[in-house]
Amino acid sequence: MALEPFSQSAALSLGVELELQLVNTNDYDLAPYSDDMLRLMAKVPLPGSVVPEMTSSMIEISTGVCHSSAEVLGQLTQIRDALVKSADKLNIAVTGGGTHPFQMWHDQRIYDKPRFRELSELYGYLSKQFTIFGQHVHVGCPDADTALVLLHRMSRYIPHFIALSASSPFVQAQDTAFDSARLNSVFAFPLSGRAPFALTWDEFSSYFDKMTHTGVVKSMKDFYWDIRPKPEYGTIEIRVFDTPLTIGRAAALAAYVQSLASWLMEEDPFMPAEDDYLVYTYNRFQACRFGLEAVYVDPATGEHMALRDHILATMARIHPHIQKLGASAGVHLLRTSVELGNNDARWLRERQGQERLLAEVVRQSAQKFRGL
Repeated sequence: MALEPFSQSAALSLGVELELQLVNTNDYDLAPYSDDMLRLMAKVPLPGSVVPEMTSSMIEISTGVCHSSAEVLGQLTQIRDALVKSADKLNIAVTGGGTHPFQMWHDQRIYDKPRFRELSELYGYLSKQFTIFGQHVHVGCPDADTALVLLHRMSRYIPHFIALSASSPFVQAQDTAFDSARLNSVFAFPLSGRAPFALTWDEFSSYFDKMTHTGVVKSMKDFYWDIRPKPEYGTIEIRVFDTPLTIGRAAALAAYVQSLASWLMEEDPFMPAEDDYLVYTYNRFQACRFGLEAVYVDPATGEHMALRDHILATMARIHPHIQKLGASAGVHLLRTSVELGNNDARWLRERQGQERLLAEVVRQSAQKFRGL
């Protein structure tokens, strides 16, 4: 199967997908209500889409094509409000977070859809362990070669995205000591990790042809990379974010991504190199394990620094792009969070420290998602 051509899209346009948890309001465990939610949501005219995910206690919402983070927030608010109303009718709740704190993977049901059944047959129990919840951000690129250069430049900032969105400290009722344990489940898949180092679409097409020739992949969907090109949309898709606990934070992350992309595309601050990836896995692990307290190794100089300092220095450097794009409110939310050392993983741990009951933590998370 040949790689499809790279579609035209407006440079720096945005699209955001959020995978969300459906929980019952009895013990706040995951509840297999996605079919009922989809039926109710289909009656409401909304931007974007609402679709099933791998298991039946998950649902995915996505915006349409947006041109600003304010537009992302507006669309997510509209979809969130409709979701909450539908959930209330079913006496269930919707919440963010990268993992459900105490669900057991073997209790989950694979959603009845051909692709999900096929993945379940291929990956076995990993499919049910994929009951994890992420945010994906698409950024529009003017052409395919620009998309690949942007993808590899963005790879230096993957630890930023992980630490700022981390919201999965608990797995199967245990504190994992990770801020983002969700990504450990993603790494189990054979086609996860980083994209191959190709800076032109011709090089990338050649790689894709070799991979399809092996029979290991059939389409771009088979790659679970941290960032992947999406030729049908004319975007790159960043996939390392945990689903935040609020749509405000989800929109803020899109604001930061758009501002970074604007700086990287318009100012060409550096050319990516294969050697950037020498420290990639280490930096990614640090961000997953320690969140905003992580160490960051600069791939160009080898300098070790606090990740929070690298994030704050980057925000200062790209400030003109933040202002130009009207992204100041979203980036300010994230900057304050970095300065205070707060992310959603910390909030979840603090709630558990007070309540000593994960079901109550999930109940409060659901309230937070509602904007209460």
